[in-house]
Amino acid sequence: MNHNNHNKVNIGEQMYTCPMHPEVRQDKPGSCPKCGMRLVKTEANVDSKTDTKKDIKTDHSAHAGHAMGDPSKMGFWGKLKMSMSMTMGMDHTGLAGREMARLMEIDIRNKFFFALFLTIPIILYSSLGTQYLKLSLPSPLPIPWLLFILTTPVFFYSGWIFLYSTYVALKNKTLNMAVLIAVGITAAYSFSVLLTFLGNPDSYYEAAALLIVFVLFGHWMEMKSRRGTTDALQALFNLVPPQARLFKDGKEMMVSTSDIQLGDIIILKPGDKVPVDGEITEGETAIDESLVTGESIPTAKKIGDQVIGGSINTAGSVKFKATKIGKDTALARIVALVEEAQNSKAPGQRIADKFAKYLVIAAVGSGLLVFFIWYFVMGVPILLALSFAIATVVIACPDALGLATPTAVAVGTGIGARHNILIKDATTLEQVSKIQAIVLDKTGTLTDGKPKVTDIATADGFDAGEALRLVGAAEAKSSHPLAGAVLDELKKRELTLPESVDKFENLSGLGVKAIVDGKQVLIGTVKLMKDSNIVLGVLDKKINEFLERGETIMILAVDGSIKAVIGAADPIKPNAIKAVERLKALGIEIAMITGDNKMTAEKVASQIGIERVFAE
Repeated sequence: MNHNNHNKVNIGEQMYTCPMHPEVRQDKPGSCPKCGMRLVKTEANVDSKTDTKKDIKTDHSAHAGHAMGDPSKMGFWGKLKMSMSMTMGMDHTGLAGREMARLMEIDIRNKFFFALFLTIPIILYSSLGTQYLKLSLPSPLPIPWLLFILTTPVFFYSGWIFLYSTYVALKNKTLNMAVLIAVGITAAYSFSVLLTFLGNPDSYYEAAALLIVFVLFGHWMEMKSRRGTTDALQALFNLVPPQARLFKDGKEMMVSTSDIQLGDIIILKPGDKVPVDGEITEGETAIDESLVTGESIPTAKKIGDQVIGGSINTAGSVKFKATKIGKDTALARIVALVEEAQNSKAPGQRIADKFAKYLVIAAVGSGLLVFFIWYFVMGVPILLALSFAIATVVIACPDALGLATPTAVAVGTGIGARHNILIKDATTLEQVSKIQAIVLDKTGTLTDGKPKVTDIATADGFDAGEALRLVGAAEAKSSHPLAGAVLDELKKRELTLPESVDKFENLSGLGVKAIVDGKQVLIGTVKLMKDSNIVLGVLDKKINEFLERGETIMILAVDGSIKAVIGAADPIKPNAIKAVERLKALGIEIAMITGDNKMTAEKVASQIGIERVFAE
């Protein structure tokens, strides 16, 4: 969201920034020192009062080499130019970054399959196929020249990302994993070409091709892992409504969410999405914050309570004051956290990247040392000495680090995503093996998060159906989470609500009262009944029984006399007990945390098999 200040004006100052790294800005054209991409022209917005730059609007479409559009609508040369200017290790944050990540994943996937398709015949015609697999395939050309023709497009097309990344790295005077990979494939390919032109039947074409295939596959898996949470990220963006109800000068008006300013008063009606973070200034309601907090039951809100942008207003109408907008909102911070996770690397992979420059020096140095020993000390022919040296360089290239770690991260995050588990970053995934204890939330995690009426007890022969009708009529106007359970039970029993409901009053934290069909109805907790001097009488025993079973109760009093008690419970998920048993079998301690009363919490925990409980 772009929240511009009202006092902002545009001036014609030219700025250039990197689409992948927005923090890279300068007043003249050039290349990004981080990824090598061409800087694109931007429009600088300046505050007329402070003369300070506020926002940079980047013309991503002007970057021809990295068009942000649909690749299906791009021409061949446009796709090729974009493909040939991508580098390893790009950050994929922001809208343009996520689009580039999508295009890059497609491009690397295509390069991988292109390389794989040509590498299969390369292996079959190489010494690996002829000597070890004992194959003797017909060839229209001398085998070295056939391998040269097959390997060249693999090297220059599929392997170009490593070559171009090396160019960018060397231009910035750094040595990284791309340089190490490029050294390996270039050494193997170049020496093979030399041997081919000299008429020598030996070659390392299959080594160069296989190295490209392996590392491309690992990089593709890494891109998939980074893109694995993109759908969840887009779902977060979709939580923000495009428009909001602004209350200004005594009137309600619809405005764009991006135009909301700090201190603006926003109106929320039932079903509305909360546009920004704020504080309720008028009214009471219940807000579903499940997509932000994970809590499935709507949270009761009153004056002074905070609301989170992206949550859904489920009950009453309220007004709130905008306290956080733009990148400061809770939702924006969650998005930033997810983007950070997408671009994270496992510690082992970071160590490999950190010491890549030393590995480059070690690989090249070992190759030179081997050549020196074999040629100058042992006195073997120069081609044989070069052969040993090139073999050393190729073997020293850590393609396993470029393949194993990204693949493991991709599989781990992929399995987690399929089970609605968002893994913070690769470091967290690596540390999972060290977990000793897990704390689980009760509502919505161990239970369904949707309470159901389980018991009804009445006094003085009062009809249970009538009790449900009276409670449902009053609770229908409240924001209590159990109201839905009562209304569902009414539908199940095919009962209708009384039409006459007057003088409704929400007693915050205790219950509700109203006049239903001319009867004074009071619904709520034991404390509410005692404060209203209503004797529990014969239902006192039933109330304790319901509480001991872990149920939440609603006591009904009509015209000052207790008539019924309704028990509701949040059913335990069918797989909760099995999951807890399996975690215990792994030696992991399980604890449960909930805002419910201690008696209810301990009852639910005992049914699941959890000993430690943190309640209230």
